[in-house]
Amino acid sequence: MNSGVRLFLLAACVSLCLATGGDGVAQVIREGPAACRAVALTFDLCPVRQGTGYDAALVEYLIEHRIPATFFASGRWVEKHDTEMKRLLAVPFFEMGTHGQAHAHLTTLDEGRQRVEIIGAVDLLKSRYGIQAPLFRPPYGEYNNLTLEVVRKLGLQFILWDVISGDPDPFLSAEKMRARVTASTRAGSVIVFHANGKGRHTREVIDTLTRDALPKRGLTPVTVTDLLACTQPVRP
Repeated sequence: MNSGVRLFLLAACVSLCLATGGDGVAQVIREGPAACRAVALTFDLCPVRQGTGYDAALVEYLIEHRIPATFFASGRWVEKHDTEMKRLLAVPFFEMGTHGQAHAHLTTLDEGRQRVEIIGAVDLLKSRYGIQAPLFRPPYGEYNNLTLEVVRKLGLQFILWDVISGDPDPFLSAEKMRARVTASTRAGSVIVFHANGKGRHTREVIDTLTRDALPKRGLTPVTVTDLLACTQPVRP
């Protein structure tokens, strides 16, 4: 067996192990290894009824400061934000996951309708932009056993979080959000924010986190994929 084949089989094995648990059910991933001195900054791109649906100031800040990030886009958001999507996909230290097609409440749907909702955005990214998007985050963080079975059959990785920023809350101040995230974050954390314009203080809090709070604790921002693959401490 040549080295190329061995590497392919190893990658396939890693992907399968991350996507499913030992019993063949999709593994719900909330955090990475605690031994890794890194965190994943993740941003949901949910469809919105008002506003642009895109936090350009936040995204440009991430790009300017070369901060790795993982985005989870709904199919409806992608359909209305082609230019913004291309901008995100062009950044080498960003990665793209999916967030359902219509941002539906999955637990209200049967297995067949859940599959349609989950695979819709995956197929859209593949057909329109030619990218594979194995990371899936359920809308509202809601799921049931049917969801886990569908995700397993589709070979996707089920990504949730262990730290909630609460950034869509219009009554949550930047100071309280910053305190909440800082107090909850630890090595291996996956933090959920939004990049669809719903977070009034998201860019401000990200600024403080990445310039001050995370470096002081020796934590480095990485993508979800890099966090899950981390086997040794990441140097800030």
